[in-house]
Amino acid sequence: MQAFDVLGDPVRRRILELLADGELTAGAVSGVIRTEFGISQPAVSQHLRVLRESGVATVRPNGTRRLYAVDSAPLREVDIWLERFRRFWTQRLDALGTELARGRRERREPCDNATGTSSAGSQPSTKSEEET
Repeated sequence: MQAFDVLGDPVRRRILELLADGELTAGAVSGVIRTEFGISQPAVSQHLRVLRESGVATVRPNGTRRLYAVDSAPLREVDIWLERFRRFWTQRLDALGTELARGRRERREPCDNATGTSSAGSQPSTKSEEET
């Protein structure tokens, strides 16, 4: 799966993060990457070429500029491959969701300090039998 080879490089991953927000010019990408990684403009161009040739990024001319964008098709392959591993983190997220729901429920239903049970529905009626 070529996408993993492409994503194995931190510079290329960062470029994709930048492009995930929308199209950027080669110059804008180069400026950020050169600042963050301290590499030359030709090195950034090489990374852009790898992304383009692997199909993970697209480029389109716009006058004298070249606009880069993410192409999600190869990333879907990665997503499909990762599917079998999602249970390792989704189980923890499910447990977290359960705990958050429990906390919300406890804030809505104050407990009786003596019994530790919810006081909802256990309040004695304030009306006497004669009033009903």
